[in-house]
Amino acid sequence: MSGERAAGQEERALRWIIRGIGALLLIVVIMLGALFLLPGERIARIASDQLSRMTGREVSITGDVGVTLWPVLGVTAGGLEVGNADWTDKGAMLTAANAAIGVDAGALLRGEIRITNIAAQSPVIRLEQRRDGRASWQFTDSASGAQIETESEPTSKRRPLSIQKLAVTDATLIYDAEGADVLRYEGVDLELDWPEQDGAAEIAASMAPAGAGVDLTARIEGFADFLNGGVQPLRADVTTRGGEIGFDGRGSLDGALAGELRIDSADTARFLASFGASGVTLPQGLGQSVDLRSGLTLTADRRLALRNIALDLGGNSLTGQADLALNGTPRITANLRTGALDLSALSEGGAETNGTSSQTQGDASEGWSRQEINADWLAAFDGDIALSAESIDLGQLDLGPTRAVLRNDRARMVFDLQDMSAYGGKVAGEFVMNNRSGLSVGGKLTAQGVQMRDLLEDTAGVTRFSGDGTAALSFLGSGQSLDAIMRSLSGNGTLSMGRGTIAGIDLDALLGSVDAEGGSTVFDSMEATFDIAQGVLRNDDLLMLLPNFNATGAGQVNLGARTLDYTFTPKALRVNASRGGLAVPVRITGPWADPQIKPDLRAAIDLNFAEEKQQAEDKVREKIQEELNISPDDSRSTEDIVKDELENAVRRELFKLFD
Repeated sequence: MSGERAAGQEERALRWIIRGIGALLLIVVIMLGALFLLPGERIARIASDQLSRMTGREVSITGDVGVTLWPVLGVTAGGLEVGNADWTDKGAMLTAANAAIGVDAGALLRGEIRITNIAAQSPVIRLEQRRDGRASWQFTDSASGAQIETESEPTSKRRPLSIQKLAVTDATLIYDAEGADVLRYEGVDLELDWPEQDGAAEIAASMAPAGAGVDLTARIEGFADFLNGGVQPLRADVTTRGGEIGFDGRGSLDGALAGELRIDSADTARFLASFGASGVTLPQGLGQSVDLRSGLTLTADRRLALRNIALDLGGNSLTGQADLALNGTPRITANLRTGALDLSALSEGGAETNGTSSQTQGDASEGWSRQEINADWLAAFDGDIALSAESIDLGQLDLGPTRAVLRNDRARMVFDLQDMSAYGGKVAGEFVMNNRSGLSVGGKLTAQGVQMRDLLEDTAGVTRFSGDGTAALSFLGSGQSLDAIMRSLSGNGTLSMGRGTIAGIDLDALLGSVDAEGGSTVFDSMEATFDIAQGVLRNDDLLMLLPNFNATGAGQVNLGARTLDYTFTPKALRVNASRGGLAVPVRITGPWADPQIKPDLRAAIDLNFAEEKQQAEDKVREKIQEELNISPDDSRSTEDIVKDELENAVRRELFKLFD
């Protein structure tokens, strides 16, 4: 009996199991039937209404609409369009020819439409921003995106809305910031992963604006509040060939940021080219590589403040602070400090290319560099930059502690030298680089108490002069190379020196033995003015005072060809009681690095023995007149008299042949 009872219980249990399975299958069939019977157009219409409520923009789903079960439950549409802000008339914010909207299956069975994900293929996304901070991606005019009420269940309890995933592939991204060039990027992929409505969102984007991949990753905490205009912690990294950018701080949807900025670029030109800014050439030590750490604050109207800057530009390190206005051409206001600042690349034509030096024709000793100077970087920004440096290397010039203000306006840069120590003295004035219509350089400089030997050696390779000097110089030159600039120079200036020396010539010995080679001359003072035209400096009023004589000078210095053609004329103050001072002109010619110094004996005779020479000529003339029976009233020169008498004598001898 017990066996039969047990068998009956097992049979009843089996029947209940079969009934349960049948009921479950019936429920599944009913669910699937409900899904198939629910029109896709209705789902699409309700979904577009909800998206409109969330964004405050007109959202339309057009084209053929169908229901999908796999891989995502939802609808597909032939077109999706999201309207733009009411203050712009440049078209929709997003248009896509193919789109898919995923919905929550459980909510769908309850008669609700809860969007879980959106996918768009090859959309056009237009983002616009005004100077006053308004941005088209700000949905501040919308109803709360956190709570909605569906049209299908008007009396249902409001439920939070979250889009757990967003996928955009092969998009065209257009960024139109008022006052700046429109940026357009093709082939943009974007993914949003937002699993929890009250949690963080992960964002990943990639594009290739210039052939090289640019990848963005970001994490935004409290993403729902962020979408509603709240400020949330965020972290972002942009990587591409040549470098990366990192930010860690807080931000809001209107573009405002505050946090720590990091830029690492081993090859800035390659880094910028990845974003489409190709052809950028930066001088060595001025940005060919960049290592930046700074506090950052960015406002909604694109005003950027950098604080506690620590910047390495590939050899030059700077600290300080800066403010930038990013509407149009960046405008910079900065106060920077540095130790030893190397700007020698500015005089060498910028960066070296393919390992070649800036001197492409001959050695530097043969002339100025003919390497083309690329000054396009002068148009990269406007603004005022105050700079304090312990020393500055300008290639041709070495400067000591310096305070200067750099002002740049539409590719015209002015270095206002407010306090500069150089060559043992002080230099003030301004130096200008202008690349508005071809490169030109100019300036007005004054120097007091500078060591002339070191200054002349660095600027002209001349080492013979030494002493303290005061100088003023105004100059202007143009050309795309240092050689062209030097050959085009124009301007004027003055030079005044106290006690100094001239190496390689002993004027005392010269006046005594007519020997100009070797030794040195000590002078008490020297003054001169000069003019420059077409790269040639001319002077005709040099005056040098020495204990026993003085010296004047006149001639020219060819700055472009680096040659001299100058005559010093030292004159002894007293030689003997019967004669005034003895003058012996000295001709200095040849390349200024190694000129020839020779006394001009013919000029010396003309200067010192003019009276004796004239007396000798008179005696010779009298003798010739007497011998040749020439009238004293004959106005011909002695040379012409002799020549004519010789011709007459030859003629008479020839006539005798026919007698």
